[in-house]
Amino acid sequence: MATQLSEDVWQFGLRGVNAYLVFDDVPTLVDAGTPLDESAIREGLDAAGVDVSDVGRVLLTHYDLDHVGALAALTPALDATVYAGPYDAGILTGRRSPPLTNHKGAFQRLASVFTTHPSLDVVPVEDGETVGTFTAYHTPGHTPGHVAYVSRERDVGLLGDLVAESDGALEPSGWAMSYDTAQVRESIERLAAVAPAFEIACVGHGTPLASGGSDALGALAQRV
Repeated sequence: MATQLSEDVWQFGLRGVNAYLVFDDVPTLVDAGTPLDESAIREGLDAAGVDVSDVGRVLLTHYDLDHVGALAALTPALDATVYAGPYDAGILTGRRSPPLTNHKGAFQRLASVFTTHPSLDVVPVEDGETVGTFTAYHTPGHTPGHVAYVSRERDVGLLGDLVAESDGALEPSGWAMSYDTAQVRESIERLAAVAPAFEIACVGHGTPLASGGSDALGALAQRV
């Protein structure tokens, strides 16, 4: 289901996860659902008045089956550069394998048999780098290469799975699905301290916050 959150931001509710479309300098797809979500993403883009071929950029918050799963299926109609944190970009391109020595990494290694590497250009994005109107913030913990993106111009924070929404508040990524929960807490505190204010908080799981996003992040930083 596609929901318009603002003039520039759309949410695509997929199979237990969210993807987003942001009308930035180019139409920007944020994350890409599970391998079964191709049709839902296409329908969401259509509702927003965008063809797959119109998407000019993909911002990935991190590598997980439910965030990169439909990328390969969307090509060749999707012909856009994919941006991801360096560590997770290596997994997405097959140059790196998730570690079996970490419980979340072992789960990713198992789930990778269901993931097809997309034939798209994948560019590692560094902490503090600007992509369109978004600034990338390295926020490790859920995965080593997790990245949040914040755009002052679009008034939106793309928080991925650093946090999730629960009962209208933000909660940190839990142990079961995180590499390192201490890093999760540190990343939440840092992001709340350094990122500009934003209204819309786009989360991977739960309902995105249409207002008060950075306030909710700041409140969480005080609690973790």
